[in-house]
Amino acid sequence: MERGAIDVGDLAGPFDLQATLESGQSYLWNRADGETYAELHAHGGDAWYETVVDPVPGVTDERVAVRVRQEGGVHDGTLHWEASTDADPLLTHLLRLDDDLDAILDATPDLPLLERAYDAYEGMRLTRDPVFPCLVSFICSAQMRVARIHGMQRRLRETYGDEVRLGGETYRAFPTPEQLAARTEDELRDLSLGYRAPYVQRTAEMVASGEADPLDAADLPYEEARESLTRFVGVGDKVADCVLLFSLGFLEAVPLDTWIRTTVEEYYPDCDRGSYAATSRAIREQFGGEFAGYAQTYVFYHLRAGGE
Repeated sequence: MERGAIDVGDLAGPFDLQATLESGQSYLWNRADGETYAELHAHGGDAWYETVVDPVPGVTDERVAVRVRQEGGVHDGTLHWEASTDADPLLTHLLRLDDDLDAILDATPDLPLLERAYDAYEGMRLTRDPVFPCLVSFICSAQMRVARIHGMQRRLRETYGDEVRLGGETYRAFPTPEQLAARTEDELRDLSLGYRAPYVQRTAEMVASGEADPLDAADLPYEEARESLTRFVGVGDKVADCVLLFSLGFLEAVPLDTWIRTTVEEYYPDCDRGSYAATSRAIREQFGGEFAGYAQTYVFYHLRAGGE
């Protein structure tokens, strides 16, 4: 096992590990104390978070088990990690530590709602989750609270994922497309996936067989990429936008979930254009275009946690 540390003060802008991992973007990390998504207003904590990541092209050629915690503040703290290999490049990738967060937020409009959200969760960054687990997570997200979405992904890992050892502890990788494709609808329903079970099974089958690859979307223009992901069963425009934003790096994507639709209704009613595509385009422009997804994620978390 290797250990290391990343100085938050060396990053371009602040960083808050808890806000990043418990803001509804990712469901692939477990808090070691078992309290993932136990709080609505989660930020500034120092708990350990754990995950297993399959090979990431250009980042790591091997499956990596990694644990990380933040000690100190969002400007001058330290990220301590333990992993099966050097985790600096992997954590930089997964947690977007290479983003210039100050410049990104400065590039979004001076809107009072955005300013309140930025102040409430200073240092929250977007994630770069592996695409297949991200796709499955958001297929499971329909009409679900974040804690229940996380629970579904945890049960999938614990039931079907490979065991990975790190420092005497056993962790579970997210199931591969082949492992999930081999499951029956009834087996997945037994893990409380409900009506999402056939969507997950069929999407896994599409990926495992080579019928469709979610990574293909990464090389397309944004709106074409969104359309590409809707090929997968159970994936509509909102789920596609979540995968584009939280996995594939389309920082302009604005998923129109319940909270953002409420934002449009209460704060920016002129952005309601009827259809998903037109409303999404309008609120994307309202939030500044290129980095609108960052603005969206702060607003989503701020409002979900009771902010105004």
